[in-house]
Amino acid sequence: MKRIVLISFGILLGAVLPQNVIAQESTMEKDNTALIIIDIQNFYFPEGSLPLFEPEKAAEKTALLLASFRDNEMKVIHVRHNAKLGSEIHDLVAPINGEKVISKDKANSFVGTDLLDYLKGNKIENLVICGMQTHMCLEAAARAASDYGFNCTVIEDACTTRDLKFGNTIVNAKDVHYSTLSTLKGTYAEIKTTEEFIQSFK
Repeated sequence: MKRIVLISFGILLGAVLPQNVIAQESTMEKDNTALIIIDIQNFYFPEGSLPLFEPEKAAEKTALLLASFRDNEMKVIHVRHNAKLGSEIHDLVAPINGEKVISKDKANSFVGTDLLDYLKGNKIENLVICGMQTHMCLEAAARAASDYGFNCTVIEDACTTRDLKFGNTIVNAKDVHYSTLSTLKGTYAEIKTTEEFIQSFK
């Protein structure tokens, strides 16, 4: 398996670091890397209570990531948000026996759950993150994970979101999605497509 060196904060070669920023290197390998799939649940699909923009496409990309991690016998963590209706994890990415499933009540997957203890207990250093919604639970997890010292990669085409409204302004889902990724890039995570990640990790 190819070894990949990740440098947190997206530091460019030869860049000058501020005194309070320390570059952290971690080799992405089978035993220290985990996939976190966030909230790919039925209520986000067309027949659900809060349908997102093209959720099927994001789930299909996630299914490819999931298959890659399973083929390499790597850690997979499914996160689901507690809800009364439609809270089932979608069939495209449904967990199998032995995969960790975490239920949460907050946007941040680390709040009120054993996620951090599980990652530390399994000596995980690198996280590959995807899921729903880009601007909410996915962003919250990526920021928190980075703050906890994990090296994060967000898979841009394996997540999606929805139109938002602020006052009389409608912000379309694509703009919400890409603006969120732009704020995460470099400071909190590396951003890759599904194909880029799978090819780089062979």
